[in-house]
Amino acid sequence: MPYLIGPVLPPGMLARTPQPSLPTGDGLVLRPFREADAPAVHAAFQDPLLQRWHARTADSEDEVRGWLGEWIAGWGEESIAQWAVVDTGTGVLLGRAALREVRLDEGSAEMAYWTVPAARGQGIAARATTALARWALDDIGFHRLELQHAVGNDSSCRVAVKAGFTLEGTKRSAVLHADGWHDMHLHARIHGD
Repeated sequence: MPYLIGPVLPPGMLARTPQPSLPTGDGLVLRPFREADAPAVHAAFQDPLLQRWHARTADSEDEVRGWLGEWIAGWGEESIAQWAVVDTGTGVLLGRAALREVRLDEGSAEMAYWTVPAARGQGIAARATTALARWALDDIGFHRLELQHAVGNDSSCRVAVKAGFTLEGTKRSAVLHADGWHDMHLHARIHGD
């Protein structure tokens, strides 16, 4: 049975070009991850606060190198797109911004982010998320970006709102973390917001 509509974004939309670097215009750049980022990513995942809101931890730099390989390959597979958020002047890793659950046919993806402890409270996650959302919606043509965070993660809620993501509701008992099931806020930003 044929579909009545075509894909929102054609297959190959991302993979046909190299993953770009995305400057925020205010001292940050989102650049593709590199294998050399393994020590900094490993260190970030030792942070208890990051572990609280994620379902994954890193036991070694070798394990993180495996993740980085998956993250880098995800661009070509058009399934995930991960960027290192770095200081423009120093190149120091400050965090990560990503599009997960990429569905080109539906023109949708899920936003994700984290920051290293030293970078918190400086608006870095919001600035990186805003830049990535602008690129995805305006330059690439995604129609909808979703962003989820645990209801108890007030900092992440502030990032979502600052980055222009409207709170749409609460998904009850939606994600399992080490401390049990979490209700999740669902925020979204659509093309034209």
